[in-house]
Amino acid sequence: MLKRTIGNTDWHPSAIILGNMRMGDQTVSQAIDVLNICNDTGINMIDSADIYAGGQSETILGKALKQGGFNRDTFFIQSKAGIQLGSKSMATFGKRYNFRKDYILQQVDAILDRLQIEYLDSFLLHRPDPLMEVTEVAEAFDYLYQSGKVRYFGVSNFSDYQIRWLQTNLNQPLYINQLQFGLMHTAMIDYGLNYNGHSQESLQQSGNMLEFALLNNITIQAWSPFQHGMIEGVFIDNPNYPIVNEMLTEIADKYHVDKNAIATAWILKHPAKMQVISGSMNPNRIQMIAKGATVHLTDQEWYDLYIATGNDLP
Repeated sequence: MLKRTIGNTDWHPSAIILGNMRMGDQTVSQAIDVLNICNDTGINMIDSADIYAGGQSETILGKALKQGGFNRDTFFIQSKAGIQLGSKSMATFGKRYNFRKDYILQQVDAILDRLQIEYLDSFLLHRPDPLMEVTEVAEAFDYLYQSGKVRYFGVSNFSDYQIRWLQTNLNQPLYINQLQFGLMHTAMIDYGLNYNGHSQESLQQSGNMLEFALLNNITIQAWSPFQHGMIEGVFIDNPNYPIVNEMLTEIADKYHVDKNAIATAWILKHPAKMQVISGSMNPNRIQMIAKGATVHLTDQEWYDLYIATGNDLP
């Protein structure tokens, strides 16, 4: 399995991450099967969040780790907090954000209890909070690091300036930013290609995040890499996207893999050296996605896929 170096650390997890958002729907036995497939294919990092299935995804993961006989160091385990759901709200993004020190510490303790572990390899702030008091975040991060509960820190869906502002006030470095990215969500690429132009793509939508990440040793973790829109559905084998699927099939046949692997390889080819978060609980699909780490697309194939999604070059 291809590895990634996180920031400028000595931490080298797999380029592909298992996202456990859907694990709350699994039995413990099914979750153990998923973890075994990950272990067999070399996927050694798991991404979670306190709100996934109302905490059930982490409860199932914790039981699977224990009952499956996995050592704590078998997987790098990451979680997120900061989205506070209302007591009766089932909305994905809840009613508010909360980056207060007490709330962050409370949520990390609850995460560790559900996962039945003593520390997180990484902890991320889950989406930016407009009311964020950076001194409170700094105090929370210092405590979590000094107490041994968290090794590394990062954010999710932050802009370059939001990261810069937060980092200026922190003692702990930010090494990770989770962002939606994939063949059908290419805004970060579009902006760079169309800079100083007149097209919609030239607008400051995703800014200079790719370049910012490269300059500041921040690893981008691509979430929902196989979705079109935000979470509207998977574009692979979707009849509404025939051109990109034809191109995926053509290239997949060349490398003797499936389309999931090629969509994964397209992300991994970027010089930013991203990680890809796979949210599938299907062992066969996880195996197919993992093969993407073995495929080395040519530059032309990368551009062909980019254009096949409906993009163009200026």
